[in-house]
Amino acid sequence: MYTDVETAHGINTDQFLKATDHMLNMFDLFGSTAFSVVQNDMRNNVKKIRTRYLTDTEGNNTLENLMANEAHQKKRLATEAVVWLKRGLDFTARSLMHSLDHPAEELATSFRMAYDATLRPYHSFILAMNACPWRKDFYERIGIQDESSIAQMREWLTALLRIIAQLDTHFEQHPAYLLH
Repeated sequence: MYTDVETAHGINTDQFLKATDHMLNMFDLFGSTAFSVVQNDMRNNVKKIRTRYLTDTEGNNTLENLMANEAHQKKRLATEAVVWLKRGLDFTARSLMHSLDHPAEELATSFRMAYDATLRPYHSFILAMNACPWRKDFYERIGIQDESSIAQMREWLTALLRIIAQLDTHFEQHPAYLLH
């Protein structure tokens, strides 16, 4: 869970990757192959980050250190993966938070809104919004059934959005990370 990811001295790489693995499994609950492209892309980005992390777990203990250690290399696969994974996670977090904040709307509406705010500037890939499960069915599948579980999900999404904001700040401080 993103609530367990240490961020005080940088975003703990191992904890972040484990939380992201857990989140990606949620796409399986959509019951549709329409999101498999997004899920596979995000999994591939996790794999690139994990591969880099495992080359030096101490030196790459935070995402910030991992990117700094890769900054002077010609190919910065893990840094590029962090950029794209952050964008995908931002889309996911905004979609679900919007859905929690607007319980009368279906997931497709929340996904369209989040896509426009996060991914549209980077590519023209349009998600199969009509393949979204019904809101009621999706929340039932992931166990969001009462106020307590909604509060827990909101806490989890808030933690993820804080991590995304921390990455955004890091990219603002190191704009060269976004150029390649």
